[in-house]
Amino acid sequence: QLQLVDAGGGLVQAGGSLRLSCVASGRSFSSYAMGWFRQAPGKEREFVAAINWSGGRRYYADSVKGRFTISRDNAKNSIYLQINSLKPEDTAVYYCAANGYSDYAGSPDKYGFDYWGQGTQVTVSS
Repeated sequence: QLQLVDAGGGLVQAGGSLRLSCVASGRSFSSYAMGWFRQAPGKEREFVAAINWSGGRRYYADSVKGRFTISRDNAKNSIYLQINSLKPEDTAVYYCAANGYSDYAGSPDKYGFDYWGQGTQVTVSS
């Protein structure tokens, strides 16, 4: 099992930046693909970005390409989401999640992710 703890959210102005982090505890973190999802009020939880176990492959939702960067540090059991050029529509609770499928290839399906962080709020003011 994995326990995931998200952090790094906050209130920023449009155009600003944030760096979200997620630290995992438990066994075999480096064998999991990891992802970030977000959920705005009244909306479904949606895929934002994901990274395979080694960090060699990264996947992004079209809405965040070019502004968001996902990365991981397996030595620190951590993943990160660098968010630049924030827009008001990026306002949401952001969740990190772990996918145990060894050949994960970027599926945005949240039901493929087994473990979830508690979420961190990102609020972007216009």
